[in-house]
Amino acid sequence: MENSTVNTEILNDLIQINNDRVAGYQKALSELSDNDSDLRSLFSEMIRQSGQHESALTQEVQVLGASAESGTTTSGKIYRAWMDVKAVFTGHDRETALNNCEFGEDAAQKAYKTALETEGLSTNLRSMISEQKADLRNSHDQIKVLRDSVSS
Repeated sequence: MENSTVNTEILNDLIQINNDRVAGYQKALSELSDNDSDLRSLFSEMIRQSGQHESALTQEVQVLGASAESGTTTSGKIYRAWMDVKAVFTGHDRETALNNCEFGEDAAQKAYKTALETEGLSTNLRSMISEQKADLRNSHDQIKVLRDSVSS
């Protein structure tokens, strides 16, 4: 049975995850060297992608007659603080940035997986969330390939 409260909560959680993702990639962009133009382009694309996802999720929350979240999750804030601490010890290099981004992509995949496993999620939202998860999976795989090429 579809549940409007469940749908709203799931959508707002995913909005926060996408906001975390934007903040994480903005942080990663600030840590790149001038030689990392390929990563600048990729990270900017990831920010654009999450902006599109967040916008679609927000629209669905509004359709349900609720208010959309605008912040980031507590775990996202903790993740960014951990990135700051780690950067002090490891420096601002390409491998560190890619490792941190893969960590964030793993978190996003887990959040989307959890959302899809939730009972009461409407069919249309399940479809949209599945599509976004697949889109984010492609991003995860791009980051992983780049990270593996740097660390090998």
